Amino acid sequence: MTTLNVLILVCILYVVFLFAVAFAADRAALRGRGSWLRSPYVYTLSLSIYCTAWTFYGAVGFAARSGLEFVTIYLGPTLIMIGWWWTLRKMVRVGRSQRITSIADLISSRYGKSNLLAVIVTVLAVIGTTPYIALQLQSVTLSFAAFAETDLTATTLPDMHSTALWVAGGLALFTILFGTRNLDANERHHGVVMAIALEAVVKLCALLAVGIFVVWGLSGGVAATLDRIDASAIAHFEVSGSRWIGLTMLSAVAFLCLPRMFQVMVVENEDEDHLRTAAWAFPTYLMLMSLFVVPIAAVGLELMPEGANPDLFVLTLPLMDGRDGLAILSFLGGFSSATSMVIVAAIALSTMVSNHVVMPLWLYFSGGAAMVSGDVRHVALLARRLSIAGVVLLGYVYFRLSGGGTALAAIGLIAFAGVAQFMPALMGGLFWRGATRTGALAGLIVGAVVWIYCLFLPSFGPSMVLPQVVFDEGLFGLHWLRPRALFGSEGMDPVVHAVLWSLLLNTAAFVLGSLLSFPQPVERLQGAQFVNVFDHSGTPGGWTGGMAQSEDLLIMAQRIMGATEAQALFAEAAQRQGLAGYLPEPSPTFLQELERELSGSVGAATAHAMISQIVGGAAVSVEDLMAVADETAQIMEYSSQLEAKSQELVRTARQLRQANEKLTQLSVQKDGFLSQISHELRTPMTSIRAFSEILRDTGDLTPEEQSKYASVIHDEAVRLTRLLDDLLDLSVLENGQVVLHVQTGSLADLLDRAERAAGVQGGTLRVMRDRMAEAVALTTDLDRLVQVFINLIANARKYCDGQPPILTIRTAVVDGELVIDFTDNGSGIAPAQQAVIFEKFSRIGQHKAGGAGLGLAICREIMARLGGAVSYLPGQKGAAFRVTLPLSARMAAQ
Repeated sequence: MTTLNVLILVCILYVVFLFAVAFAADRAALRGRGSWLRSPYVYTLSLSIYCTAWTFYGAVGFAARSGLEFVTIYLGPTLIMIGWWWTLRKMVRVGRSQRITSIADLISSRYGKSNLLAVIVTVLAVIGTTPYIALQLQSVTLSFAAFAETDLTATTLPDMHSTALWVAGGLALFTILFGTRNLDANERHHGVVMAIALEAVVKLCALLAVGIFVVWGLSGGVAATLDRIDASAIAHFEVSGSRWIGLTMLSAVAFLCLPRMFQVMVVENEDEDHLRTAAWAFPTYLMLMSLFVVPIAAVGLELMPEGANPDLFVLTLPLMDGRDGLAILSFLGGFSSATSMVIVAAIALSTMVSNHVVMPLWLYFSGGAAMVSGDVRHVALLARRLSIAGVVLLGYVYFRLSGGGTALAAIGLIAFAGVAQFMPALMGGLFWRGATRTGALAGLIVGAVVWIYCLFLPSFGPSMVLPQVVFDEGLFGLHWLRPRALFGSEGMDPVVHAVLWSLLLNTAAFVLGSLLSFPQPVERLQGAQFVNVFDHSGTPGGWTGGMAQSEDLLIMAQRIMGATEAQALFAEAAQRQGLAGYLPEPSPTFLQELERELSGSVGAATAHAMISQIVGGAAVSVEDLMAVADETAQIMEYSSQLEAKSQELVRTARQLRQANEKLTQLSVQKDGFLSQISHELRTPMTSIRAFSEILRDTGDLTPEEQSKYASVIHDEAVRLTRLLDDLLDLSVLENGQVVLHVQTGSLADLLDRAERAAGVQGGTLRVMRDRMAEAVALTTDLDRLVQVFINLIANARKYCDGQPPILTIRTAVVDGELVIDFTDNGSGIAPAQQAVIFEKFSRIGQHKAGGAGLGLAICREIMARLGGAVSYLPGQKGAAFRVTLPLSARMAAQ
């Protein structure tokens, strides 16, 4: 017989293999080589997450206890995939167009991006999924116990609680490693999905192998198996029509509403057309999973001792016959069923908890300033990892409290009934434009309370949570409030009873609340976007951004998305608007795009709230209001034109104001420039004239005095020459008369030359560089490029007020360009001056240092002639300049 140690070794090797598969899939996706990861068949196999330990072990137990009722858990999803394929397509389209990260995100987005609604959905999802996670832990521990009982070398049986704890810890670790590598929840978890697809194949092969063994190995063929089925109690079970319909409906609803199913079906969907393959392939998979359930149950009832747990017939029948290899394969099938469910459920729930509970609380307690000074990215990732551990721990706690003795199918039905409470708000939001946030809140709260009272709390057993007197006499002594006979409905099956009343009251409260309340503008807008998603798959909302501060938005985006991604997003938007630099106009279109990008990381509701803090409010665009009010189409079209004209005038007026302010600044700078040039020319000429007259008219000067006066004349002449050279240099550059002297040299050597020429060495300014990154050979006009470097380093030496002053020079390749950033730790450049710092009449920090204000203007012209650019980077801690050169102008160092 197989020892328990061998089983543990096989289990560990299998987990290591899953780690390797997940790691390889992640690396392949990262390198863009994993086209097979986006196969519709991988997507279909990932849907097998529906087939948990309940369907692998519990379906046989279900059949042994209730006959053909087990078919309902397969029939419901099959009807959805075949008959409601268009509904699934609509959910996927909504998820992709709205950047949905979870079922809580979808429901909250539909109803005005209400975070309160998202919190309620999240809490209910956690409560509803907890029994299901406990079910998986129970199935694994029972499997270990079944092997331990046949292990003749074992002196003691393993403790179920400690086994469940070890399994829970391992699953939490795997999920954290491969489920929280990226912040953006819209980014596909290729490693996890591939591991789930592999486990889908393992559990199907295991169940088919056991079924083949039972039919042809134990029963002697198909005919003999059919005879045993006819002779067993399974053939004599009477099927209750109400329970059959109720369980079929419940499994269909749960298939749509389970957080783990929503995760793989909507969030992980790569291509909407994959649903076409899944529409026939997934029902086929379910059919194969159910093919041998009845034969295994019938043979198990006949051959196994009386009182044997029918949930484990898939495992104990091979063990009884000494088929150790088949038993291990069966164990791996059940293990795969359990672990895949826990992994995906933990990912889905952690995203919901992080986006809708932790992040809003963090933003609330940290205040608005924390949004631009704290690192939201790390907070969100930490919240998701802790949430995964917390969700798995809750499942373990439920397993301990419930005692682990309830039939697997019964636990699964409890979880199904809990998540089914999302159905009215979900379907109403997709198909009824009149549905409101008030109705959704009312329906969810009423349905959840009824489910918890009638099914969830009683699952712990009498007197565990609810006292026995409540079961006998009802809550507060009201006989019609008994958990198992609500409103006097006695004699009903407990599950059907709870599902009937919870969904009935849920739907009634949802409809009544929607009819008695009026939706807010954002709700009406989102209603139109969801209901008519195939006509309006654009951006999910409108903003008025006239008073928004683009730099604040950039800083916030950097904290969430990362500096590189945020700057690329802002720069691309600015380029589309025809603006230079990294700060686009905060137009409604750009704010909608920014909200959509942020929602992938922190959820739609949180992203909406964060932008609202900066912008100051959201408005509904007239184009979208037309989709909300079709009955007033002509009026809204006219209003749309007025609104568009109004927004265009606002943007034009703002641009004119900015242009006028810039012209005013340039005029002031020009006046200052002329005054400064006059002063700069007059001062050296006056000194030259005065000291030359002294040398000419005074005959008794000592040699030392003659040398001193001659040195003054020389220094002033050099100063005057330098000023004239700058003016002539700028004139030549602007007129395109410059001749480039192309040479090849090392970037590190150029920066060394610039440091020496700028007077940094031995001075107070400290320069931080990465010489490994500077090992780059450049083919360009090296002297001109060094001139740019000298100017930027000299400016940092003059104006950086950091204590101590530090200049950091970073080199990288970004989007096909060589990028060199010069960033100091000073107070930076005021936003009002950033627009004119590269103009030839501009001077920075006139109170600190002199100069004619030509340095940055010359730098701009030089870089333009070299095919690159120099720009100012806003949103940094100090002054930051970026020099870019195209890759065609440089060569990798040999």
